[in-house]
Amino acid sequence: MAISAKDVMALRARTGVGMMECKKALAEADGDSAKAIEILREKLKGKMDERTDRAAGEGALAIAKGDGAVALIELKAESDFTARNDAFVDAAQKIADIVLAGPEGETTTPTAEATELIDNLRITTKENISFARGIKLVGSKVGGYVHFDRKTGSVVAGEGDLDDKLMSGISMHVTASVPTPMGVDQDSLPADKVEAAKQEAIQEAKDSGKPDEIAEKIATGKLRKWVDDNSLMGQIYLPEMDAKKPIRDFMPKGSKITAFVRYQVGETGASEE
Repeated sequence: MAISAKDVMALRARTGVGMMECKKALAEADGDSAKAIEILREKLKGKMDERTDRAAGEGALAIAKGDGAVALIELKAESDFTARNDAFVDAAQKIADIVLAGPEGETTTPTAEATELIDNLRITTKENISFARGIKLVGSKVGGYVHFDRKTGSVVAGEGDLDDKLMSGISMHVTASVPTPMGVDQDSLPADKVEAAKQEAIQEAKDSGKPDEIAEKIATGKLRKWVDDNSLMGQIYLPEMDAKKPIRDFMPKGSKITAFVRYQVGETGASEE
């Protein structure tokens, strides 16, 4: 069967694969473009699998939000150029939608649908594209934010009379805050971190010549500040910095934040409560 240049160019436009490879695939598929795409996917996927050991230090985040749920994912690439490509960003968003439709919690295993999207990207970009991680939070109120460069982002879940503006603002805060909060409040901070901060404050007071009883009192005050600096509720709310008030002062009565997660492209873990 004769393969027209028009058909070859159309297949190349759809796949990003070279003209000769497209022509061979069309010939093998007897001119059926859908079959040709499957042939290319199988052939080139094998080649891309050989590249999985190549470092994929770039990538992008995407958020999907629904009724009572929000999802955040990280899709990795080898180059920032690819991570900023429209096709890559679109695929990341579709994968976020897939995670949103899935079960609650964190995942590092893409679904079959997500895998197909990733394989298509690997074929067209010839890079080691991979699904790094994703998480779905559930709550009566949810919010999310991804920075404009798609490198950092957060999702938040809560309960009570929390409007979208506040949930978005808290998500922005979690994304931008330094230090990143370790927990929602004092009760959810890691016990070992709290104890270490307490002992450090006591030792500092003792080293300055204070008696043990006074050192304990000084340490209590320093620990209280440390807790505020490292807990979400105690940190100064960044979207309203001029007010110089902690987030807890912006929370409506009876409401609470139940969970938050912050992602940064390339990091190994997330902050979650």
